[in-house]
Parts: sequence; C-alpha cells; structure tokens
Amino acid sequence: MIVWRAIAAAILLAATPALFAGEIPRDARRSGYSYMGPDTRAMQDDDTSNPGMLFVLDGEALWGRKTGSADKSCADCHGDARTSMKGVAARYPAFDKLLSRPVTLDQRINLCRANHQQTTPLPYESRDLLALSALVAHQSRGVAITAGDDPVLKPFVEQGRNLFMQREGQLNLACANCHDENSDKRLAGAPITQGQPTGYPLYRLEWQTLGSLERRLRSCMAGVRAQAYDYGSPELVALELYLMSRARGLPMETPAVRP
Repeated sequence: MIVWRAIAAAILLAATPALFAGEIPRDARRSGYSYMGPDTRAMQDDDTSNPGMLFVLDGEALWGRKTGSADKSCADCHGDARTSMKGVAARYPAFDKLLSRPVTLDQRINLCRANHQQTTPLPYESRDLLALSALVAHQSRGVAITAGDDPVLKPFVEQGRNLFMQREGQLNLACANCHDENSDKRLAGAPITQGQPTGYPLYRLEWQTLGSLERRLRSCMAGVRAQAYDYGSPELVALELYLMSRARGLPMETPAVRP
C-alpha cells in the first residue's frame, strides 16, 4: 500500500502540467522492449533463456492432444500451428459474427474447445490456456499487428479508447495519464512505457510466470484502487482491442519478457 501511494503521488506530480494533451503519434509508438535493460532484452531474444518458451512448448503438446467428447485435437482442424496460425494473433481481438462482438484470442481458444472439441473452457490464467495462447501468438512473432482494421469493430475500439482515457479509482487516474502523457519518464526508478501490448502473453519477472494482457490491466486497476473488471468482461475486451489497434504496425514479440 505504501508503495502504491508513492507511485500515485509521482504520477500525479508528473501528470499535472498537461493531462491528455493528445495520443502518441503513430510514428512515435514503440514497444516496451525498447525501454528494457540489456539483461532483460537478452533473456527475451534467446529462446533458450526466455522462460516464456516453456509455455510455448507446453502449448505444442496440448495442440496435438485429443480431448473432449469429440475426441479432437487443435491439430485435427488446424494442422501445423507453425503455418496455420501465422499472423492470427496479430489481428485479435477479432469480431465474432455469431456473438456479434469481438473476442480475444483466449476466448477464441475456449470457443473452439466448446464448439468443436465439445469440452469445457479453460479457466482464465490457467497454465493450459496461457500455453495454447502463447503457442498461437508465438507463430506471429515479427508479424505487424493489424487488430482493429475491421470496420465493424469501430464502436468497440472507441469504447476501449474511452476506457483508456477515463479516470477511475480512488487515485482518479486514467491509463493515458501514464502511458500517453508520461511515457519516457521514470517512476520509482522504472521507465514508464507506452503500454504497447506487443508481447502478450508475456513473462513478467515480478510474476515469475506467464500472464495475459487482461491480468496486467486488472493489476493496473487495482493499483489505482479501482474495482477491476472480471476476466472476459466486455470492458476488458474493448480495452484490449483498443490497445492492440493503438499498437497497429508494431511487430508481435510473444513471449516477451518484462520486469
């Protein structure tokens, strides 16, 4: 609690002169990787040192495992993930016509489990769901993000943008206070990044495990003492969609490594 008070005070002091002066220009947007020290970069760059790759390997095993009453594996429908999933994660969250709303990659995996494998959805932040998501997203490493391009997603992107700009919690702070207005500054000795979601699910040294973008968003909400949205809620999906569209053109890095 004391740490969060110090963080909040620093953000407020830094943000006071010009809140919401404007979004970061598209040509100035950059991954959190550029803020990392050489040790963290080296860990991400070397697949034999990147702890997130253990989840990718677990995902490969799950991809070929038959499950559910349909007795099907992911590979039975999609074949080799290295080819069939290339570029897929770069366009998520994507619009689902049957549901008439956007769904995240995690939700798409669970929809496939329910509809095609006829088995139960995997819990959010479970190792198996993170592993499958990491496997799929890893196939897009180096591919430019295109999420939000579909015109039907425009109102959902706008909803996410409004949430990004909206002050909340007892500290009365918005995502934009840190990641638009004060990116490139430092907070408690750590760099304030632009919050670009290029590497999710990613391995955070603080967590000592892989985690989703929704986990990170909920953590930020708790940090400003706001009620965090539930996993899979329309609000978190809209926020994820906006953030991915905000990062459009940046290359995917999954699994990224962050402090």
